[in-house]
Amino acid sequence: MDDPTSRLLADETPLPDTIDARLRQQLTFLIEVDKLKTILRQSPLAADRRRENDAEHSWHLAMMVIILAEHADEPIDIGHTIKLVLIHDLVEIYAGDTPIYHPTMGADQAEREIKAAEQLFGLLPEDQAAEIRALWDEFEARTTPEARFAKAMDRLEPQLLNWMARGGTWQSPGITADDVRARKAAIGDASKALWNASLEIIGEGERRGWARPGR
Repeated sequence: MDDPTSRLLADETPLPDTIDARLRQQLTFLIEVDKLKTILRQSPLAADRRRENDAEHSWHLAMMVIILAEHADEPIDIGHTIKLVLIHDLVEIYAGDTPIYHPTMGADQAEREIKAAEQLFGLLPEDQAAEIRALWDEFEARTTPEARFAKAMDRLEPQLLNWMARGGTWQSPGITADDVRARKAAIGDASKALWNASLEIIGEGERRGWARPGR
C-alpha cells in the first residue's frame, strides 16, 4: 500500500511559481485535504447503502452543531465548535480511520495521529499551522465546553446512521449494546438531553435485535 504521506496532491500538477509563497502553501494544504473525501468510515449512510467518508462525516457534524447547540449543558461558541469538528478528522488523511469498535487498532491511534498532525498541518504557514494544531489539540483534550460538545457530535452522528441502518456497526463481532453505551458516554459529558435521547435510541435498538443484548 502506498504511503499517503509520500507525495502531495499538488505535486502532481504544480501550482504556478508566480503565486505568492504564503498563498501557495495555503492552496497546497487545501488541495491536500481533498484526500479526506477518500477516507472511508465504517458507518453506512442513511440515504444510500455505501459507507460515509470523513469529509461527509465532518460536514454532518458541523450541521449538527448548528442545529443541536441549544441542547448543550454549557454555553458554547457555535463558530468555534464548528471549527473543531471540521478539523478533528483531518489527521486521518495520513493516519487512517480507527473504527471505534475495532479490538486492536486503537492501541497506537494517538501516536499515529500526532505524527499525522505534524505532517499535515506543517504544510501551512507557521502561524496557521499553530492555529489549526491548537484546535485539533483542543478537540482531543476535551477541556472546553466547545470541545466536549464537538466530541458529543462525533459520537452521536454515527449512532444516528447506525439506527437508520438498523444496526450498522452495532453488529460488529463481539459488540453488545452495553459496549455501545460505554463508547457513546462522551455525549453525556456535553448534554444530558442528548445523552438521554441516545440511551433511548440504543435501548430501542437492543429491543429490536439490532444490537446484541448487554451482558
